[in-house]
Amino acid sequence: MVDQITVYTTGPSCARCTLTKNVLTSKGIEFVEVNIRDNEDARSYVVDELGYSEAPVVVVTDEDHWSGFRPDQIDRITSNR
Repeated sequence: MVDQITVYTTGPSCARCTLTKNVLTSKGIEFVEVNIRDNEDARSYVVDELGYSEAPVVVVTDEDHWSGFRPDQIDRITSNR
């Protein structure tokens, strides 16, 4: 079971971030948003530890995460709930 989904974004001007949050919300998936422009530790985690250079980054677990707007991945985690 997933404890908490985190969506790392670059703020409201990021269209893919907004789409991802809207689809998660429409499917009833709760998440915490972290703006990596405002949080250096979060930015370091996304870039240095996870290896992503594009927002949004959705982290379901330490082993389950992706970057970009991925409706297929959102559907996958929805079906696992």
